[in-house]
Amino acid sequence: MTRLIYEQFAKDYLKELLTLLGEVETSRDVLGEAREIDRWFTPYPSERRDDAKLLGLLGQLASTRSIFEPFHNAVNPNQIRSCIGKLFDIHDNLQRQHQQENNHIEEANLPWLWILSPTISPKILKGFKAEENLSNWPAGVYFLGEYFKTGIVAIHQIPSTSETLWLRVLGTGDVQKQAIKEIGALPSNHPLRSNALLLLVNLKATIQSSQNIDREAQELVMELSPLLLQWREEAVHEGEELGLQQGLERGARTERRSIIENFLRVRFGVLDEELSGIIQPLLELSAEEFTKVLLLQLSREELLAKFGG
Repeated sequence: MTRLIYEQFAKDYLKELLTLLGEVETSRDVLGEAREIDRWFTPYPSERRDDAKLLGLLGQLASTRSIFEPFHNAVNPNQIRSCIGKLFDIHDNLQRQHQQENNHIEEANLPWLWILSPTISPKILKGFKAEENLSNWPAGVYFLGEYFKTGIVAIHQIPSTSETLWLRVLGTGDVQKQAIKEIGALPSNHPLRSNALLLLVNLKATIQSSQNIDREAQELVMELSPLLLQWREEAVHEGEELGLQQGLERGARTERRSIIENFLRVRFGVLDEELSGIIQPLLELSAEEFTKVLLLQLSREELLAKFGG
């Protein structure tokens, strides 16, 4: 799998899950700097948040304002320094903003940085003096000094439990494959299963449409194929028996619009003016017709030709 394909999947995946707990900004600019933050997370007030336990360890990471920086390959020292540099720029900007407003921002309210990496070498951990906190966190979660406000999650070192499932999907090789199998084994009414599988559908489609994919990507497609076929059959069966996916019918039009927008953004990487123009026609479809559109995996050109007026 190429790095860019993985990075886009990881960004979409984190946005989809973390939206349960707070607002997620994508590719936020660092003021005064020509660089971007992958995912900037701000928790909702407690009364608006879903249960963080649903996301397990990922929900624990998302307990405060945070920057999430996922990597497909093992993170190196330069990448860690770059991420920390962006974090410190954000801290400086927040301090400056509060000074202009004659306020003071408490140390505890400064955002955290979470670096998500498949693995990390002991040498790098030692070089950054990163240590585990096993009394409060599982193995594989490392922390730099207190005032760095930085944690590194070595995904291949965290235990394989239900608590870590949603982070292990961002691993590689056997770790990722096992996590995908576990998602497929979740009950069909699990609140995260359907959205996770939709993201994996689009990951599979993106890989298959790419040229010169590597062996890892080919193996992932083979791993995904039977799982997504099972999901497709479940969706069709549910549509036939219930008059279509109850999840799409529940919640009404605003929820359907959100699903459509997310589908288009995940499928094509952007929701531009042309794609926005087909949202209304898609809203007018019956639940059964809309499910068929999801399952057919039509190309951009096919969708525009069919629903673009």
